[in-house]
This record gives sequence, structure tokens and C-alpha cells, in this order.
Amino acid sequence: MTGPSEAESYRILRSRVDTSDLPPLTRSVVERVVHTTADTSWIGDLVVDEAALQAGRAALAAGAPLVVDVRMLAAAVAPLPAVVGLDQRGVSDLAGTAGVTRSAAGIRMAARRYPDGAVWAIGNAPTALGEVVRLARVGELRAELVIGVPVGFVGSVDSKAALRRSGLPSISTRTERGGAAVAAAVLNALTRNLDPGEAGAHVG
Repeated sequence: MTGPSEAESYRILRSRVDTSDLPPLTRSVVERVVHTTADTSWIGDLVVDEAALQAGRAALAAGAPLVVDVRMLAAAVAPLPAVVGLDQRGVSDLAGTAGVTRSAAGIRMAARRYPDGAVWAIGNAPTALGEVVRLARVGELRAELVIGVPVGFVGSVDSKAALRRSGLPSISTRTERGGAAVAAAVLNALTRNLDPGEAGAHVG
């Protein structure tokens, strides 16, 4: 339920920027990110596809797993259940033997558990997003939606550009900006009014 303060915040947001021409889920996601950050410039930074958002929402409503890169993001979308890549058993060992970051290793291990039909949300590490794209390219991962908004000056722009080139259903940003809070805002907009008991029901 929207409280008076949030309702007033959205009223101010809409007085400063017109989002009325955006498709419904796109508008919900964009406005949630702007509301979360109090920054209207996100509207020009987000690359959003309405059909991809619809597919992601439908998948989560049907109980598809949600895989995220870091605990911060999982905590931000609770009580929606999420699988955290970095929490997968054996991540450090795989990172050492494969010569990849722990973030990438976590995604690789999560993909072994959920190779088909999950929603993936990356809000921290560009290497985690790069691994999602790589696994999809070699046929080891099929995603319903990839929320690719890792943050940082090293690798984040390239990883998000690679995501857009991949053809995966996705939402991303054009710049270095992103982060767990932004990824959570996208997920919270997508899952608004979904029953947490149903969403993520296949996680286990």
C-alpha cells in the first residue's frame, strides 16, 4: 500500500518529468528507480524493453527462481526469495581453479542449478554480468529476464553493452551507474502486488 509520503513523492516526480507516454511496466520500473534515487536523469540512462519486463514479471509470478549476485540485493527485495551467487558452495575453489572472480564463479555455479527460466539480477559486479552473457552465448543459460545494472568505472559499461548485444531479454543502463539499490528498485516495481509465497516458489 502506498502511504501519503510516497504518494506525494510520486506527485512531485511526475510534475518534474512526464512518464505518461511509457508502457505500463516500463513506466513503473523507471519511476521506481527515479523515486529510489531522487534523480530524474535515470530516465535517459535506463534501456528498457516492455516485453522483457512482462516476461520477467510473469516468470516470477509463476515461481521462477530469482538469482542475484550479492546478499545486499537479496536483502533489498525480501521477502521475495533469491539465490545469491556468492553464497554458492565452492565459489572460492572454482574462482581459483577457473581463474575468474568470485562473483563470476558464483554465477557459474548458480547457472548449474538454474540453467533454464530464471530471472537474473546483477547490481554489483560487472564480471557477474559478463558471466551471465557468456553462459547464454554458449547455451548453458536461458534467462526470462536479465536485470544488468552493475556499477563502477571498470567494466560496467562494457558488460552492459555486451548484454544488450546478446539479445537476452534485459534492462540495463548506458553509463557506469547502477548498483544493488537500482536493481532492487527494478525488481520491486516488477513484483509489486505479487504474492511472495508464489514468486520464487521453485527456489530451493
